[in-house]
Amino acid sequence: MKEFIGIIAKLDFNMLFRAETENVFIQFFRYIFVGGFAFLADAAVLWFCEMFMNYMIAAAIAFVVGLTVNYILSVRLVFSGNERIAGKAAEFIIYGIIGAAGLVITEAVMYFFTDICGLYFLLSKIAAAAIVLVWNFAARKKILYSKQGD
Repeated sequence: MKEFIGIIAKLDFNMLFRAETENVFIQFFRYIFVGGFAFLADAAVLWFCEMFMNYMIAAAIAFVVGLTVNYILSVRLVFSGNERIAGKAAEFIIYGIIGAAGLVITEAVMYFFTDICGLYFLLSKIAAAAIVLVWNFAARKKILYSKQGD
């Protein structure tokens, strides 16, 4: 945490956004930005698809788009210096399985807030995204990008 605070105090943008790191605070900071871009892609597809189909189906399609954006950016910016499991295909499959668990969480939260509480579906999506952001980062860090024995 001390290293992260020092980097922010110095406004060291290279270390905050580009340099390889295993510092979990820096990685989570980056993951928030990556998640933001993925969320924008996800929300835009959700908004567009909802005009043509049920919001729950639209949310699933949008989630896949967001997952893909998240994967590409995370591998390049967040977890670039971490050990990986063998093979990009296996990595993406496990990434997707973790994402699928996030999709279940997203759908449950959206159903609860939209259908039960009467909240506008995009506001429900924001609540779901916050919960899933933490789930996805923690699961991916632990399962895919941690050193053996961590």
